[in-house]
Parts: sequence; C-alpha cells; structure tokens
Amino acid sequence: MAELKLHDLELSGNCYKIRLFCALLGLKPDIAPVDFLSGAHKKSPLIERNPFGEVPVLEDGDLTLRDSQAILVYLARKYGGERWLPTEPDARLHDKFGDDLDVDLARRKAERILGLMEAYLKTRRWLVLDGPTIADIACMPYVALSHEGGVSLDPYPAIRAWISRIKALPGFISMPAL
Repeated sequence: MAELKLHDLELSGNCYKIRLFCALLGLKPDIAPVDFLSGAHKKSPLIERNPFGEVPVLEDGDLTLRDSQAILVYLARKYGGERWLPTEPDARLHDKFGDDLDVDLARRKAERILGLMEAYLKTRRWLVLDGPTIADIACMPYVALSHEGGVSLDPYPAIRAWISRIKALPGFISMPAL
C-alpha cells in the first residue's frame, strides 16, 4: 500500500471525516497540518495539489484527491469494501469562523434537516443500511457540531443516539468540540 498523506486542519469537519474514516479502517495516514490562518492552503506547495485552495487533500502515492466526499468514496472503494460503500444501497461557519451569512435562515434550515433526520433515525440505527457506511461518516461531524452554530441537539434523542453509536465504533477518533 502506498503511504497516505492527509493535508489537514484539525478544526475542519471535512478533514475530521477523513481522519475518522481512516481510523475506522485502520489506516494511519501521515497527517500534514495546514496553517490555515497564514493561508498555507492557498500557497505553494499545497495550491498545486488543490487549485481550489481548500482542505482536506489526500495523497495516495501518485494520486491526489481533494473534496472530502470524493476522498471518502475513494477510501471506501479502495480500503473499506462493500460494508462502507455498498454498490447496491437500499451555522457553524458564522458562529465559529465569523462568516457573513443569514444566521436565522441557516438555523431554520438546520432545524428542518435535523427534524427529518430525527424522524428517520427513530426507526433506523444507521442512515443507509444495517451498519455504518460513509453516509454516516459524511454527515456526523457537522450534525454533532451543530451546537457551535447555535443549534442544540437536545430535542433530537434519536440523532444523539446515532452519534453515540458512531462514537462507539472500533477505531473511533474525536476532534475538538466533539
């Protein structure tokens, strides 16, 4: 296996998805912290790896991948198999990072989505199949970090139980504020 290298920002939920999934798969990528505040993600050598100037960026030998969802799919296909990515599947930015956005609209959307997830997870343990898949890994960080955007998970016991199930998976790793 080629050595995996992850250009990472510890506080990024998208980067955390990759760290978490690697841990669950038993993969130990070389973590290359990116100095986000100094703009290292928009400078050489990282900008050559991702012209969009974003993290995460994953290197697997000569292959470079950007975009957390694409990286999850790649890792699932190459290292995780059917269990994680079946071929036949049945306002944090404002409060935490100071982005200028319509906070009330973002919170209303979050509460609507959380309501839908809550109803869904009342009858199921996982988002897609009878066990965890990359759908769960892709969705969990920002749902679990909703408190950082002023949205409480207190009214959503099924979502809290789902997060607990993910945290109980062998190999689970955490991130700040989780």
